Amino acid sequence: MRIVVDRDKCTGLGMCEAEAPDLFEVQDDGTLKVLNDSPGAADREAAESAVMACPTEALSLVED
Repeated sequence: MRIVVDRDKCTGLGMCEAEAPDLFEVQDDGTLKVLNDSPGAADREAAESAVMACPTEALSLVED
């Protein structure tokens, strides 16, 4: 699984970070940093929650 961010849609609201703080971090300038773009099975639920929580639909998961 791989996390994909559409940078044109991301507004840095931080909903993903709230859902999965081990995977996402909003920087001081409002940009999103993906801490682990290929999380393992243990982080699947958190990654899925972060994708669903994104109000701009900027996040997606791609199966490798």
